[in-house]
Amino acid sequence: MKFKDYYETLGVSREATTEDIKKAYRKLAHKYHPDVSKDPAGEEKFKEINEAYKTLKDPELRKAYDELGRHATGENFQPPPDWTSHFRQAGAGGFGAQGFGFEGIDLSDLFEELARSRGQHAGSRQGQPFARTGQDFEVTAPITLEQAAEGTTLELNLEMPEFDESGRLQRVKHAFKARIPKGIIDGQKMRLPGKGGKGFHGGKNGDLYFNIVFKPHPLFRPSEHDLYLDLPITPAEAALGASIQVPTLSGPVTLRIPPGTTSGRKMRLRGKGLPKAHDGHGDLYAMTQIVLPSELSEREKALYQQLAQASTYDPRSHLGGSTRAGEA
Repeated sequence: MKFKDYYETLGVSREATTEDIKKAYRKLAHKYHPDVSKDPAGEEKFKEINEAYKTLKDPELRKAYDELGRHATGENFQPPPDWTSHFRQAGAGGFGAQGFGFEGIDLSDLFEELARSRGQHAGSRQGQPFARTGQDFEVTAPITLEQAAEGTTLELNLEMPEFDESGRLQRVKHAFKARIPKGIIDGQKMRLPGKGGKGFHGGKNGDLYFNIVFKPHPLFRPSEHDLYLDLPITPAEAALGASIQVPTLSGPVTLRIPPGTTSGRKMRLRGKGLPKAHDGHGDLYAMTQIVLPSELSEREKALYQQLAQASTYDPRSHLGGSTRAGEA
């Protein structure tokens, strides 16, 4: 069996807390999700990230993984002789009288088998197996800001691990539809009850959880229900003031730029952010940026020279002495 360093995959230390692991997973899942990442290897990295997270987020599976010791990724290794029996005592059975065979088994398949076996371990009463709830699954669901603002229906096509009647692990395709309501925010988790792994012996199906991730927007940056927009303005607009058109998710609006506006000023458009779950909207904040043209005409150069000669304003007077251009 080849070793996979799940801690290295998530970029966390072996002493990381569950919350550290969760934060690392969300960050990497957002970066490498096939709908978001432009990395050619993004889809494969996304699968590796999910595989590592499924094991390390579960305290018992993480403990079993840690007991395998430290090895380099890709290194051939064999679990310690007492590893399976120790894990069975912790709550996992189903390895068979002759023990679990590791030859040709992938590490991810092994831990899926351990997760299933742990759930089944309740023994039996007079030969009658106990009912077992199916496994919960968690996926990432990217949506656009427009979809978050209007609400949408996601169509999820997933391959989920299931066990057949003989106990063999297989991947089964499932299609789901999930309604995303207005008021959702980036990073929020939603639940589809009964859409996870199949229950055993009359047990309930598990649940499907999906983490909402906002796709990058060309204009707006979300923060909870608020939005931020970098707003370029000309030097004349900043100095003299102006009324300009500003884009919002619901269409352009007019914003008044006060005379003497500086770069980096935060201007609030109340109620022009994302909708909230029950009532109202967040706000849109326009962050002003004074921008010069990349090229000046001869007329523009002459006017700037006249302004420089006529103006007595010194923005660097607090530095001490005269710092105006051309003066010593």
